[in-house]
Amino acid sequence: MYKTYFGMTGEPFPKDIPPQELFLSSHFKELSTRLDYLVKKRGIGLVTGEVGSGKTTRVPSGCRALCTTLNPGLYKPLYFPNTTGSVLDLYKSLAELLGLIAPSSRAKLYIQIHQEIERMVESKKISPLLIVDEGHLLRIEALEELRLLTNYHMDSQDHLTLILVGQAELRRKLGLNINEPLNQRIIMRYHLEGLTRKELPLYLKHYLNRVGVTNPLFSEPAIEAIYQASKGIPRKVNLLAQASLMACASKKSQIVDGDHVREAVTEIS
Repeated sequence: MYKTYFGMTGEPFPKDIPPQELFLSSHFKELSTRLDYLVKKRGIGLVTGEVGSGKTTRVPSGCRALCTTLNPGLYKPLYFPNTTGSVLDLYKSLAELLGLIAPSSRAKLYIQIHQEIERMVESKKISPLLIVDEGHLLRIEALEELRLLTNYHMDSQDHLTLILVGQAELRRKLGLNINEPLNQRIIMRYHLEGLTRKELPLYLKHYLNRVGVTNPLFSEPAIEAIYQASKGIPRKVNLLAQASLMACASKKSQIVDGDHVREAVTEIS
C-alpha cells in the first residue's frame, strides 16, 4: 500500500538486498578491514552482535557477504548456518559443503575432512573459509572439534580460516576454562554495534533512494523516535521504518512524523 502511495519502485527495506547495495556503516567498514586481515592470516576470528545487528547476511563486507568479494580461484567459502546438532552432524554438514561422500564413522569423517582441506591448500592452492553462524548455540564439544580442524602439523601451519559468528553469549561461552585452548587461538575479535544516531538518516535516505524516492520522507522527530526505539539495530530500524511508512500512508500524510513512529512502535511491540 505505502509503496504505491509514495511512488516507490520496490520494497525499500527487504531482507535480500545485494551486498553491493547495502549501506556501509562505520562499524561495517571496520569489520570489513578486520576480516580482510583474518583471511590473509588464515586464523580464527570471532564476530558477535545483538540480534538483528547484521552479523551475517546484512553485513556488506563481512561474514557471509564476504564470500561475494573473494576470488573463487583462491578461496572456498563454506557457510555453516546450523549449529545446534551433535559433532557428527557438524562433520556431516561440513563434508557435504566440501563435496565429500560422508562415511558414517565420526573418526573417518574427521580424517576425510582434514585431508580434503589439506589437499585444497597444498595441491589446489585454494584457502577454505568456514563461517559458522549462530555460534552461541554450539555445544562445547563442537567448539573443541572446530579448533582441532584448524590444527595442522602441530600448529606450524594454518590451512583453515574459521569465523565464529553469534550473539554476545558466545563471548561468555568462549571465556569458560574448558574452551581456553580455542579462546587463545582467536586472533580477531569484533562486536558489531548498531547504527550511530548520525548514520540513521543516511541509512534511511540510502534505502529510499534505491526505490526511486529522492525527497526526505522522515522528519527529524521521526528519525529520533526510530533511533530511540531501535538503538540503531538495523533489523529493528527496518521494521519501524516500514510500519511508520504504512501509518503515514494510511493517514494520507506526506512526511513521517513522530506520531507515526510511535504508532509503529505500538504495532510491532
